[in-house]
Amino acid sequence: MSGHSAKVEIIIPTFNQADFLREALQSVLDQDFHDWSVTVVNNMSTDHTHSVVTEFANPRIRIVDFANHGVIAASRNRALRESSAEYLAFLDSDDWWHPRKLSMCISQLEQGADLVCHAEEWKSETSSRIVRYGPLHRTSYQEMLLGGNCLSTSAIVGRTRMFQEVNGFSERADFITAEDYDLWLRVAQSGYKISLIDEVLGTFRIHSASASSSIARNSAAEMAVVASHLENGEFKSSTKRRRLGKSHYSAARAYQRAGDRKNAWREFMQALRRSPLFARTYAGIALLLLDAVRNRRAARHA
Repeated sequence: MSGHSAKVEIIIPTFNQADFLREALQSVLDQDFHDWSVTVVNNMSTDHTHSVVTEFANPRIRIVDFANHGVIAASRNRALRESSAEYLAFLDSDDWWHPRKLSMCISQLEQGADLVCHAEEWKSETSSRIVRYGPLHRTSYQEMLLGGNCLSTSAIVGRTRMFQEVNGFSERADFITAEDYDLWLRVAQSGYKISLIDEVLGTFRIHSASASSSIARNSAAEMAVVASHLENGEFKSSTKRRRLGKSHYSAARAYQRAGDRKNAWREFMQALRRSPLFARTYAGIALLLLDAVRNRRAARHA
């Protein structure tokens, strides 16, 4: 690809994930679309990240050292601002793509879409599930704001001009882990055309980090994004309460799945306080109480 800008630039932020990065880069090399370049934005890793990039010995893959101080959005923006490619794709260094990912997404972009998102496999060491994003009506600004995020960063390819015109990812500290949600909202709000592909074209790796701390961080970030957009829009106070109630409900369900009943109960109570007519909250509480009964019975028979 020497002598001209690649059709699509792939931005890969990374920090101390050298072996995962190798898999991510190999998945790019395995693409059946070849007009690409890669910028690895290295957050001053102390492992063998540089050696991994060097071993590929590919002029289309470059590495940039950049201290993002814990703000991954800054790493993505660092490459985004400088890009001259027609399209941008984002790939986290612990995820990987299937070979037809770029060709299928770029086909949609060539037909008039501004941003394309495909289905993914979410995979942990012990389980996996297929996640399909959208549906399409959920990608409008109001639907996404009131209904929640329905897109995924490593599953996205979009027009570089669009990302630059909406000023990329927010680097607000309180948006960390939900900065992508804020970006998709601003893209939708600006009237850009979003397209979806139901085929699974990538894998999102789930790590076994501290579940409760991760849920708390993600929930707080999502609520900060939602509050920011609700404040700037003409929404009734009842609409705002319902939306924030849904955020607390989602956090409660996440704690529930992680087996953290104490925090699940707290978040369900917050959901009821915000939005007492949201039926799913009562169903979630019922499941929580049923689980507690089962555990007590199991403890008595142990």
